[in-house]
Amino acid sequence: MAQERTLEMTFANAAGRRVTIRVPDARADLTAAEVDAAMQQIISKGIFTSSGGDLVGQLGARVVTQDTVELEL
Repeated sequence: MAQERTLEMTFANAAGRRVTIRVPDARADLTAAEVDAAMQQIISKGIFTSSGGDLVGQLGARVVTQDTVELEL
């Protein structure tokens, strides 16, 4: 069985819409403080933009875990 972890960071853009950035293969020991710091850097340095303008605020973050089981046929 393989387990995949994806970090999803959700931001508000200048138009007030939600923008989600997904990072595959997130570390198992990732902390909220590390994610918060990364999100602040993304906003303050204008690293990403969207069709609704620059990212201007944090809305939330989560780690999504997916288990995959290969079936032998």
